Amino acid sequence: MASLTYDLALAGLSVGSAAALTGVGLVVTHRATGVLNFAHGAVAMVCAYLLRQFTVEWGWPLAAGAAVTLLVVAPGIGIVLERFVFRPLSVPGGDPVRTLVASIGVFVLLVGGATLVWGSGARADAPTLVSADPWGQLAVALVLAAGVGAVTRRTRFGRELRAVVDDRALAVLGGIDADRVAAAGWAFGSFTAGLTGVLLAPVVRLDPYGMPLLVMEVVAVAVAARMRSLPVAVVVALGIGVAQSQLTRLHPSGWAEPLLQAVGANLFVVALLVAALVLPGVGGRDALPRTATARVPTPPGAWIVAVVLFLLPLGFAGSDLHTSVQVPALGVVLLSLVVVTGRGGQISLGQAAYAGLGALFTALLAAGRFPGLPRVPELAALALAVLLVAPLGLLTGRPAIGRHGLALALATFAVGVGVSRFVFTQPYATSGLSLDRPAGFAGDRAYYVLELVLLAGALWAASALRRGRTGRALAAMRDHEPGAAAAGVHVAALKLTAFVAGAALAALGGGMLGMGLRAFDATAYDPVRGLLWFAAVVVLGADSVLGALAAAALLVGLDAGARGGVAAALIGVLAVLVGRFPGGPYEALRATAARRPPHRRPSLTPLGARIRRRVRPAGGPCSRRPRRRRARGPRNARREALRRNARREAVRPDARRQAVRPDARRQAVRPDARRQAVRPNARREAVRWSGRGPRPGRTPTGPPVCRGPCPARQPARAPVRPMARGHAPGTRLAPRLPAPPRRPAHPAGPPAARRLR
Repeated sequence: MASLTYDLALAGLSVGSAAALTGVGLVVTHRATGVLNFAHGAVAMVCAYLLRQFTVEWGWPLAAGAAVTLLVVAPGIGIVLERFVFRPLSVPGGDPVRTLVASIGVFVLLVGGATLVWGSGARADAPTLVSADPWGQLAVALVLAAGVGAVTRRTRFGRELRAVVDDRALAVLGGIDADRVAAAGWAFGSFTAGLTGVLLAPVVRLDPYGMPLLVMEVVAVAVAARMRSLPVAVVVALGIGVAQSQLTRLHPSGWAEPLLQAVGANLFVVALLVAALVLPGVGGRDALPRTATARVPTPPGAWIVAVVLFLLPLGFAGSDLHTSVQVPALGVVLLSLVVVTGRGGQISLGQAAYAGLGALFTALLAAGRFPGLPRVPELAALALAVLLVAPLGLLTGRPAIGRHGLALALATFAVGVGVSRFVFTQPYATSGLSLDRPAGFAGDRAYYVLELVLLAGALWAASALRRGRTGRALAAMRDHEPGAAAAGVHVAALKLTAFVAGAALAALGGGMLGMGLRAFDATAYDPVRGLLWFAAVVVLGADSVLGALAAAALLVGLDAGARGGVAAALIGVLAVLVGRFPGGPYEALRATAARRPPHRRPSLTPLGARIRRRVRPAGGPCSRRPRRRRARGPRNARREALRRNARREAVRPDARRQAVRPDARRQAVRPDARRQAVRPNARREAVRWSGRGPRPGRTPTGPPVCRGPCPARQPARAPVRPMARGHAPGTRLAPRLPAPPRRPAHPAGPPAARRLR
């Protein structure tokens, strides 16, 4: 018995050492930059794949491959991420949600890239860098933690690091290069991630999805350490590792046996749930109020295009139609993220769990295996599953009342991981479980029509939450929660409403997705897939219903028509660029289109006007029907405003004084006035229109006047006199200007006026 306990303790120390390395890296990165690196597990996975590529595929020596991977590639990844992804987002007053989305985008990008390069299959031939003896791994973790602690407390860089952690803006004013400190923190965090991946690769399964999630479950270590204390992180990691190994000795019996075994095998997930839901939230200072922005209305043409595109699959057949069945169902799931994140302003990384619960409950109710309920038809089972899952939204809604930003993201992610590990893997709930389509909708085309009807109902429900008093209250809470609370908005009730509505929509979409696939597949609702869905909705417009529908079509289309991983890589690239496009690229395009100046008809050049006069007939009534002047409200309002401003300027106190200057009349009758008035191109320049006021040839009140040589409609012209000898032939001068009136005698005027006379 003592020998078994000792062996299990050694195995637990091996797992705990890897977890301690992860905790140290996360704590250092967060202390240097204030960012919880959700891509830590993805970096570990990429480094493990690279070491295998160097040593197994290319035949490099293990030492050379490890040196290049851990000392060059891993720190290089961290420096590149800091320089090009997170530094532009670290401006004072920036939105921390964008930083979180960028971190998730890096995670999705690396997972998709690894799937493209190495495939989605698991690899079991990863090289072993450190011997299987757990003491070596423990020594590496302890030495690394001690070294970081010494550097932090006894060096100048450590003092700069602490200054940046306390107040970044004040540290910059004190002459500290905060960017250099952040780059060093990212490089060290990526190094520890690579070391963790290299140590775990020979022990666990090396695949693009499983290993990153396994590393992310260890976030509980850093959360328990409050993202600050390295000794606490190391002790918690070692303790959880040893306890998890010791729990494998227990073999309970009864109906709870699978659940207890799952708890013993996933003790880090339990720790994550406790740390995220029970302990006070971390990252609370990062929860800054969002800046209220005006919403750009969606043009009606976009809705017409969306309706046409969603009706196109009705003309498909075969595999294309079968693949298209997933689009409306996934659109409903992503619509739940629009309600929670876009409308309510709350981060939810666990919507995949609610979608999976909706599919699971629908299958259990339709099969008659749900405890305490009889077998019901498929459509009734779907409706009942939505009603059962909606109250479970309180699992994430209740913690959201006192948490914001990073703390809320961790809480929702923990719920998603917990449901995936403790519910979807239970054999009594998932073994031999199938899901049929409703009666009369067994075919793909008929079921697609049913999905369109359910999607329309979901869109109506989402739009109902935006209108009225509830919609205004949600918008106020999203833009500035303290201000909304001060205005009398019940913030806690609104948060619960948003999460319950989001859970109901996710359950509806998950049930539709399960019916489309005709089975319950737990991998379709994996937490990693939930991160991909969240990133897709955010980058295409979290507050846009059309953005959610476009994200669903994009994800399904790329997964079906391209190599695996293309959709994740594309969404990852867009999420990385989220700092350049606030609100998503879709919102940026809509705002750009709204800022375009109104279309104006270009004015004719003198040559164009001359050609136009010659082309038109030279007499008789005008054959062209005159165009009616269209009244434009905004432009007319602008003209009226300009006229009012002109009147105000005309009655300034000094206007009359300037008008009665003694030399005013003398300047008005300059000898060259007539010469300037008889320029040959005066008429041509007069017909050019500047874009303001009535067009030339039009009267503001009467019908439009034709510009061509139409005597019946041309206004009366003043007689002209022939050109004097010596001037160019074919030109005529304008009529003589009337002579100015004589000035009356002013004998009693001031001396200055008499001198001017």
